Order: sequence, then C-alpha cells, then structure tokens
Amino acid sequence: MTMPAYVSPDQWMSDRADYARRGVSRGRAVVVARCADGICMVALNSSRSLRKTSEIHDRIGFAAVGRYDELEQLRVAGIRLADIRAYAYDRLDVTGLALATTYAQVIGANFATLSQKPYEVELAVAELGLSRAEDRIFKISWDGSVADGSAPTVLGPMAQDRRDTLNEFLTDSTPLDDAVRCAAAALTASSEPTPEQLEVSILDPRTGGRRTFRRLSAERIRSFWGAR
Repeated sequence: MTMPAYVSPDQWMSDRADYARRGVSRGRAVVVARCADGICMVALNSSRSLRKTSEIHDRIGFAAVGRYDELEQLRVAGIRLADIRAYAYDRLDVTGLALATTYAQVIGANFATLSQKPYEVELAVAELGLSRAEDRIFKISWDGSVADGSAPTVLGPMAQDRRDTLNEFLTDSTPLDDAVRCAAAALTASSEPTPEQLEVSILDPRTGGRRTFRRLSAERIRSFWGAR
C-alpha cells in the first residue's frame, strides 16, 4: 500500500500564502486615502458595472481587489451585517472596526482551514469619523491580518517607489482633484490617464444627509485634468 506523502504544516501554509498572493497580484490596484474633502477611493477599472468600490453603510466605504466573485460575496455580507446591527441597536453602532474585525475573522478562518481554498482578495474598510481625527482606513489581507491607520492604503500590486510617492504627496489636507491625480499617477504611471480607466468614489462629509458615499462621473473625473 502506498503511504500518503507528508507535508509539514509550515509548507501547507506557505503554499496557501503563495496561492493567495498570486491571485491578488493578478488584479489591478486600488488606492484609498484621506484628503481635504473626506476619504477618496481610486481604482484602475474600465468596467462601468463591475465595481471595486462601494458603500457599506452611512459613513463606511468598501474597496477591494482580487477575485470578483469573492469580493462581491464579502461586500454583500458586510452590508447585511451592518443593516442587522443598525436595526438591532443604532446606526452609530455600525463601525468600521467592527466590520474590519468580522472580515478578518472570516478571511483568516478560511485561510487556516486546509480543506478550503484561501480567499484571493485584499479589502479596505474606510470609515468617515464624526471628526476628521476619527477617520480610519482598515486594510484586511488575504490571510486575515488587519492594518489600521490614516495614511494612504494600497490594495493589490504597486511598486514600492510609487507607494512612497503616495505617502509623501497625498495627505489629509490634499484637495480632492490633486488627490485623484496623485493616486491615478501611481496606479497608471501616467500623468494624464483617461477618465474611462478610473473608478473614483468618495466619502464626503459635506453631503448634508446621513449617507456620505458618492461615485464620481467620468465628466467630473475629466475636469480634474481639464482645470489645470
């Protein structure tokens, strides 16, 4: 009788990590960053229907890169969780931290279960705080690890020098048009990408209503370069 081959747990996890990384690296990057107008989400995406950025709740946005079926499954699950919590308690009890923690638990448990394929996704949960100092961006990686901060967050593949440029020039005081141009330059390696290449959304505290998510039209994106 043939004996089954032994694979150490470390090798199992290393192979799963390589598999998930390769899946994420095949996607196109997304930048999520604070700016003077709120929190902007800029994606390299020519599709007008398969979105990489969306609204989860009143002041919470979602961005992702990777397998579309998996990120869409996670997006819908986040919306349902937020709605249930808002109904059971209060809308202000729906927080970015709670959603990021839940995503991390689901993705991390899947990564550690050898009988299941790991998720090939990277997510960001962006939360517009009641004050600018409370704005937060949570990044959840394919293994369930979470990074919390207020600096520009990159999902997916991007060269380190471009990431450094983003951190240097894109700050919480950068106007929206400059922020979009800076993110687009890092994503496309072009000073003037076509608006059709970009998907731009913003969590804007000035909307005046309960919901703050806005998706910018191609005409609005084009004006960021035309005004120069």
